[in-house]
Amino acid sequence: MLSSSDFASASWELVVRVDRADEEEQKEVTLRVSGDLHIGGVMLKLVEQINIPQDWSDFALWWEQKHCWLLKTHWTLDKCGVQADAKLLFTPQHKMLRLRLPNMKTVRLRVSFSAVVFRAVGDICRALNIRRAEELSLLKLSDECFKKKKKKEKNNKEPVIEDILNLEVSPTISGSPVNPGLYSKTMTPMYDPVSGTPASSTMTWFGDSPLTEQNCSILAFSQPPQSPEALADIYQPRSLVDKAKLNAGWLDSSRSLMEQGIREDEQLLLRFKYYSFFDLNPKYDAVRINQLYEQARWAILLEEIDCTEEEMLIFAALQYHISKLSLSTETQDFTNESEVDEVEAALSNLEVTLEGGKADSALEDITDIPKLADNLKLFRPKKLILKAFKQYWFVFKDTSIAYFKNKELEQGEPVEKLNLRGCEVVPDVNVAGRKFGIKLLIPVADGMNEVYLRCDHESQYAQWMAACILASKGKTMADSSYQPEVLKILSFLRMKNRNSAPQLASGLENMDMNPECFVSPRCAKKHKSKQLAARILEAHQNVSQMPLVEAKLRFIQAWQSLPEFGLTYYLVRFKGSKKDDILGVSYNRLIRIDANTGIPITTWRFTNMKQWNVNWEIRQVAIEFDQNVSIAFTCLSADCKIVHEYIGGYIFLSTRSKDQNETLDEDLFHKLTGGQE
Repeated sequence: MLSSSDFASASWELVVRVDRADEEEQKEVTLRVSGDLHIGGVMLKLVEQINIPQDWSDFALWWEQKHCWLLKTHWTLDKCGVQADAKLLFTPQHKMLRLRLPNMKTVRLRVSFSAVVFRAVGDICRALNIRRAEELSLLKLSDECFKKKKKKEKNNKEPVIEDILNLEVSPTISGSPVNPGLYSKTMTPMYDPVSGTPASSTMTWFGDSPLTEQNCSILAFSQPPQSPEALADIYQPRSLVDKAKLNAGWLDSSRSLMEQGIREDEQLLLRFKYYSFFDLNPKYDAVRINQLYEQARWAILLEEIDCTEEEMLIFAALQYHISKLSLSTETQDFTNESEVDEVEAALSNLEVTLEGGKADSALEDITDIPKLADNLKLFRPKKLILKAFKQYWFVFKDTSIAYFKNKELEQGEPVEKLNLRGCEVVPDVNVAGRKFGIKLLIPVADGMNEVYLRCDHESQYAQWMAACILASKGKTMADSSYQPEVLKILSFLRMKNRNSAPQLASGLENMDMNPECFVSPRCAKKHKSKQLAARILEAHQNVSQMPLVEAKLRFIQAWQSLPEFGLTYYLVRFKGSKKDDILGVSYNRLIRIDANTGIPITTWRFTNMKQWNVNWEIRQVAIEFDQNVSIAFTCLSADCKIVHEYIGGYIFLSTRSKDQNETLDEDLFHKLTGGQE
């Protein structure tokens, strides 16, 4: 039998600090506990001892030394490993956080510091009315990125007051249910739950969004362009190594904010992390499309992605057009477009198909394998030889290009056959100079094989370019995305094509434009202001009739068509190599790039990947591909978990499908990105 003294010796004192908003200093509370007391019991004792009537439901215990939350309330202190020397903090799980959005606007809202970042970002996006939260994440910028800013600020005597949109009113509590009566299966809002009037297309997409009409328009409409001086003050990455440093700050999606040292009211960046934008729909995605446009705009202005001067002028013209439309009052309402009921549209489409009529998309004869055959010019770069293109007869079939000396020899043996699966396709176009080139970087055992093709005109270029892009992904021209790809390329070329007789812009229109706001500082330095304004207005003639949302979508499409689109850089050291390289991670491939020259060395496709994992002891990522190809590297500019999560994240996003009805398999995400820790 145990005596009372024996029982007393089995119990011990536990000191817990209590973090309350209305008290500046944290109060210490001493509890007498035993190892078999569960976490929920400790919290109950704590609340009883504090004896202050308030809502304690959001409070939980944080273990400082172990840097972890004690959220499993049924676990005992012994099972958790908590002993008398443990420093515990009783603190709210939801705290305020400042988030810098892609449009440079800062919002302040209550976020869960105890949920893993993947779930916390989902709650944030629900609050901000952004669908497809899995494409976004939180980024913490290093102090280096602010150095340039701080130097400039020393000269300014007046402190800059940041305009913050405060959404404190409604905490984004994890998993808060959306009113099921508000939405149909097709996600079309039916009525407003408060007034009973028809709901706006985008405003109340999430039932628990604290955004009012006014706040939503702030996030769904483009901000006025920054002054050239403000633009020059923002940090610009100059080299691939600089760009690699920017990507070191992505937070780990499998751990909470508190576990990663994020403090209350700290500022983080909310950004699109994965460049795989699923189901962009103007009907629901006003905020998402605008934030995506803004992220693309800043990537162009700060030269985070390279583009030619001709492309820079198109981006400038679209920005000018969007900023003009955003300022005009007529476009402030998204709902005035005539909306077709989705179910009706689907039924009429089905009716047409069943009656054997001609549906919107013409179905090709599936027995016919499409092919392209035409005269093109080819050039292979060799040392000490001038760029001389030679004409051949080219035949494009499946995912390969074969070329012959002339059309008559097509049935014989080709001069060479190029397999484009896994290659890099880079546009080499100058519309004004009537140059329509395609640069192919084809992976071979010892690196990349470089081939240049030259087309005669726009339509030929669009067909061959689209075929090359699809072939690089392992798809043929029979794929349904071939025709839309051709049309997308043609529309982009038309935007580049200056009108032969441009209408002279009125003096007033010239006056209200500050051309340096719409191009990168380096581009602005090359030209005089008047000359730049004239060229932007000339390019604007091609886009001047576009509605606002279409112009933003066109900007995003043009950004997506840039050769370097979607590449995230990391400084790595490959196993067996004596020098550092850059690793580019994209939605469908990995690229090894020479850190000094920026030239791609080798490309590996995710479709050929068999497995990938991490050796946590030496922090090395190892990847196995088909045909016994394997690579291993250590990451120098960031933690290897960040790179590993990028690869797993893209593979996770490729599993999404339309029939998922917005639900995501969070367990699968953590399985693919966790690295078997």
